[in-house]
Amino acid sequence: MNKAAIDIGSNSVLLVVVGPDGKVLHDQARVVGLGKGLGERGLFRTDRMELALGVLREYAEAARALGVAPERVRVAATSASRRALNAATFYAAVRVATGLKVDVISGDDEARLTWTGGVSGLDLPPGPVLLADVGGGSTEVILGEGQTIRTRISLEIGTVRLTEQFLGYGPTDPGQFARMRQHIAEVVKAVDLPLMPRVAVAVAGTATTLTAIELGLSSWDSARIHGATLNAGSLRRLIDRLLVAGPEARRALAAVCPERADTLLAGAMILSHLLESTRRQSWRISERGLRFGLLTE
Repeated sequence: MNKAAIDIGSNSVLLVVVGPDGKVLHDQARVVGLGKGLGERGLFRTDRMELALGVLREYAEAARALGVAPERVRVAATSASRRALNAATFYAAVRVATGLKVDVISGDDEARLTWTGGVSGLDLPPGPVLLADVGGGSTEVILGEGQTIRTRISLEIGTVRLTEQFLGYGPTDPGQFARMRQHIAEVVKAVDLPLMPRVAVAVAGTATTLTAIELGLSSWDSARIHGATLNAGSLRRLIDRLLVAGPEARRALAAVCPERADTLLAGAMILSHLLESTRRQSWRISERGLRFGLLTE
């Protein structure tokens, strides 16, 4: 029997459908920006909810076409949905319109599911692994080994959140960039790990899009991105390019996913600071994450 899962994040909504043998039949991500503007009033914006509802309708039909009825799809919503005052009302409407039942999961559940999904399909050495999930509203940092999570820290910095707080969506102001960099550095100081990881793994769309840019991809290539390496030097070069690029140049640079272009600089800075703080030289990139963790349960 086929299985399906949807991950509703602060920036992206993702769907995966797998067959009984675990083979991926359908894997899709759409940038919706559900958490956009959330910091202003603590509410999902009407235009973001309409866009998210349209995507969820599309996903419900895609799952149904592959033999998974909407009521059997596992759907989890994370950081932005935990903060939004109108999340419960919105997801009640989603259930009526699509048949999808959305669970707003806790930070601990998010960490566990992200860990399980994120390390799957990667050939990792034995020993402690650091996993970072840079989202739109927050960044989850997990230290684990095998199937055991040793430490989980949720950092209140995310790509959409930082972009709206410091940078905006036009040309980057150097002064505001410096203030964002200082803010990220201060927040990352909270990452106090009981032991240093042997390897660092990055999941989610910011890391995969930056990797696609570094690889020079003009179209998405999962086989090249999943398991790829993004080192500290490459991140610094990408930051330099994004820092001087205007909105159109950013979209051209992020050709594989132009919807993420405006928030990539903030995400690259988070990844760079986490590498520095944990004394790692590179990230292993995982295309998987929470949605794959949902499929294991």
